[in-house]
Amino acid sequence: MKYTFLEVFRGKKVLVTGHTGFKGAWLCLMLHKIGAQVSGFALSPPTNPSLYHVANVDACVDSTIGNIQDYNALRSTLERVQPDAVIHMAAQALVLQSYENPVDTYSTNVLGTVHLLEAVRHVAGIKAIVNVTTDKCYENNEWMWGYRENDRLGGYDPYSNSKACSELVTSSFINSFFNKDTYNEHGVAVASARAGNVIGGGDWAKNRLIPDFIRAISEGEEIVIRNPLAIRPWQHVLEPLAGYLNVLSKLLTDGPKYSGAWNFGPNDSETKNVEWIISVLCNKWGGNASFKLDDNIHPHETQSLKLDISKAKSLLEWKPKWDIGTTLENIVEWHKAFYEKKDMQSVCNQQIDDYLNA
Repeated sequence: MKYTFLEVFRGKKVLVTGHTGFKGAWLCLMLHKIGAQVSGFALSPPTNPSLYHVANVDACVDSTIGNIQDYNALRSTLERVQPDAVIHMAAQALVLQSYENPVDTYSTNVLGTVHLLEAVRHVAGIKAIVNVTTDKCYENNEWMWGYRENDRLGGYDPYSNSKACSELVTSSFINSFFNKDTYNEHGVAVASARAGNVIGGGDWAKNRLIPDFIRAISEGEEIVIRNPLAIRPWQHVLEPLAGYLNVLSKLLTDGPKYSGAWNFGPNDSETKNVEWIISVLCNKWGGNASFKLDDNIHPHETQSLKLDISKAKSLLEWKPKWDIGTTLENIVEWHKAFYEKKDMQSVCNQQIDDYLNA
């Protein structure tokens, strides 16, 4: 299944907030590859090394370094760029960090969303917005079935809850300022996107499973896993990015018909626990790769979380392309290429080609 909607973006101006992050950098490379004019607004890359620098993403993006909490700077960037569409990804995205700094988490994830949507109200010409949140925005009852877009929002920890708040902000702005019934007056279509646990090459964030594995391997150490039986909707980063672009293309071509919330996750058969993921990674990496369990006490994290992706499959004709085995193979190949000092933008582009043409 090739994604035909990608032609929509040829020549379109798309601004990505959070473009220097892991997902943002991959998204900028994908947008550039399919012919979009890409701009970005974000803080400096959050890690060193970072995918943004390693893959020379800056060469593909009109980049503005700024804080999403700075409304004036954000609005000024939108006025200068005059984008056709915006994908909002700027966020404090780590659960454990949200326990350490809840105020900054809420300020970034909630007020940042307010700033973006309010700025769009006052900048003419923007036709479509996708606000990227998370699968963790749901009130998680540890069900064994997937959450649907109309299930109750909640979030146990500050990160998850702040993303639920961001969803509520988005819904309020849709109702109040970007209403479907008055679309002919304002001309802006808005959606939100909720993705699972995204993994892929080039992620060096702290307290994430794959980056922790890569760090341990590079230092010749065992990886320590803190929650071995936790089940997550693992998916390669390119899967939800294709979902975001799919719904964004619909907003650009069909207006508010596709407004609202969308889940993007793997098929149920691909939801695995942490220990399974690490065992397969160790096997694929080879050598002396190994792991051990962490006996320390850590803040609460959900044990089981799944998404129901029926809506995206039915209405967008989007579906996952890579199974978990293919995903892990691509991660290992990416990081081995990095250690072999290959051209990482070329490696990224090849994986994007492989995915889009799968």
